[in-house]
Amino acid sequence: MSVVETPQSNRLSAEILKKEFERFALLMAWGLLFILFSMLLPDTFMTWRTVSSMLGSQAVLVVLALAILVPLTSGDFDLSAASTLVFTAMFLAVSNVNWGWSIGASVIAALLLGGFIGAVNAFFVLYFRIHSLIITLGLGTFLNGMTLWISDSRTIAGVSMKLVELVVIKRLLGVPMAFYYGLAVAVIMWWALEYTITGRKLLFVGRGREVARLNGVSVDRVRATSFAASGILAALAGVLYTGMTGSADPTSGLSLLLPAFAAAFLGATAIYPGRFNPVGTLVGVYFLITGITGLTMLGADAFVQSLFYGGALIVAVSLSQLVRKRQPQNFG
Repeated sequence: MSVVETPQSNRLSAEILKKEFERFALLMAWGLLFILFSMLLPDTFMTWRTVSSMLGSQAVLVVLALAILVPLTSGDFDLSAASTLVFTAMFLAVSNVNWGWSIGASVIAALLLGGFIGAVNAFFVLYFRIHSLIITLGLGTFLNGMTLWISDSRTIAGVSMKLVELVVIKRLLGVPMAFYYGLAVAVIMWWALEYTITGRKLLFVGRGREVARLNGVSVDRVRATSFAASGILAALAGVLYTGMTGSADPTSGLSLLLPAFAAAFLGATAIYPGRFNPVGTLVGVYFLITGITGLTMLGADAFVQSLFYGGALIVAVSLSQLVRKRQPQNFG
């Protein structure tokens, strides 16, 4: 029995193919970028040493991008995430090195501090009804000052080697454990968004707050939870940041904010197009670092990194808008 093709079935097949292409376009672009640099630099780029270095070195950026992803999903911005990373990393280093706390106590205190910072963001945004851009920018600047204060504007070195060992010295398949921590966070977040009530509420609120409120969802509670989760994840990124070098610098981590947003918006064009999602963000991070690593190995000047990240953010936001059929972004 033959199947008769109709214009409707052809149109449906084309629509399915288009959607599948949209889902995996970024992944394919990453693969093509890797192949390009492998052809240009066969003796240096296409080695397991380079690949393992790229995977392991970006765990901090992965977790930071996932941190800002949570409030983005609910329709808010967290511009204080990088400042939270730096402040909690510095607090960990100061408490462990200068105050003599155990590394376990310092890590736990840093994570709790991250949750508290997220709660402060939530309080000012939700109680006073101020836009999240303003509050998180202000709190981030305040945290920068606090970081300089507790560190006396200097790098604090000598953090317990137990943390360094757990983050970068121990390896699996030649890749530092930091990579697997970032991967685990992405998988847990994917599961939470897809299969838990809290995750589905977060997505629902991001799609339309008023509709969610009319359907009985406590919008303010969901948004407050997203800010707290963002603070905890940013603090976790700070813990990994300290563990990468065994020290904390008062300013260098701030430069990660732009790449994190670029990765999050790039991720919104992949896997689940039109929606911020952790798997797409993970791909976005490694797409960006593949480009930066390849250009650096080709001898590009230092300013190329800023050009690449800034351009990537503009392109990412533009592509995400095309996927959304150019609907105006509504962030409450």
